[in-house]
Amino acid sequence: MTRAEPEDPRAARTRARLREALLQECAERPLAEVGVAALVRRAGVGRATFYVHYADLEALAVDACADVVREAVEALHAWRGRPDPVRAPAALPEFFASLTPHLALYRTLLPPGGGGPLGQVLYRDLRAYSLRERERAGARDAPLIASAVAATFTGVLADWLHGTLPGTPEEIADQVWQLLVALHASR
Repeated sequence: MTRAEPEDPRAARTRARLREALLQECAERPLAEVGVAALVRRAGVGRATFYVHYADLEALAVDACADVVREAVEALHAWRGRPDPVRAPAALPEFFASLTPHLALYRTLLPPGGGGPLGQVLYRDLRAYSLRERERAGARDAPLIASAVAATFTGVLADWLHGTLPGTPEEIADQVWQLLVALHASR
């Protein structure tokens, strides 16, 4: 078994500065109006440095939003024992509520229906986690349910972000939770 090389701390700091600068820029204007020049000026790095780390602004934006994916996966799996079929684990409504500060950016990267670059990452990571969990449980339908869970959550999240699904963070968390519990129970 080989170990991954540790990340260069300087590169990690540079990417962190670029991510933070992007989030600050997007708090002031839509992603489509953010320029690389303003971004690198805010981050305190050179334009060439930006391109060493990212192909374009969308790649940086997806990286800056990657925590959302991790938080979503963790929130969906934050229960132990037998899940309540009606009420979502506390982490799930907290996750939905946490999206407010960067709502416009998330809407840009996760269009209605759950596509886009952030939707692809969320679907991939959620499906992989769900598949591992179903396989550990010995479920014969693991690939089917993992795909259904990932697609359902990603689509509901995107539609809620865009306002086509009404509800508070608590309401949407409970609703999507009930869907996911039903998917797991259906097979």
